[in-house]
Amino acid sequence: QVRLVESGGGSVQAGDSLRLSCAASGRPFSEYDMGWFRQAPGKEREYVGRINWRGAVTDYADSVKGRFIISRDNAKSIMYLQMSSLRPDDTALYYCAAAASYWGRRAESYDFWGQGTQVTVAS
Repeated sequence: QVRLVESGGGSVQAGDSLRLSCAASGRPFSEYDMGWFRQAPGKEREYVGRINWRGAVTDYADSVKGRFIISRDNAKSIMYLQMSSLRPDDTALYYCAAAASYWGRRAESYDFWGQGTQVTVAS
């Protein structure tokens, strides 16, 4: 079992940058493939991106490619989401998630979730 806590959300202007963090505890962080998801009011939870256990392989949704970068530091048990060129439609509650076995773009593939951190982008 691993516990996840997101942080770094806030309110910014369109075009600004923001870095989210996901701190893990309870189990060795390197055992888990990780993902980022987001959910806006009235919408379904949306895939943002993922990173494998070593950090060598990443994948992103088309809507964030070229703007968001996922990284992880296994020594510190932290995963990051660096966001740039933010748009109003990036506004959502952002979640990090850990997969103990399967790994992919579906939320159902992930076993553990953080509480979420709010990102609000004004035009």
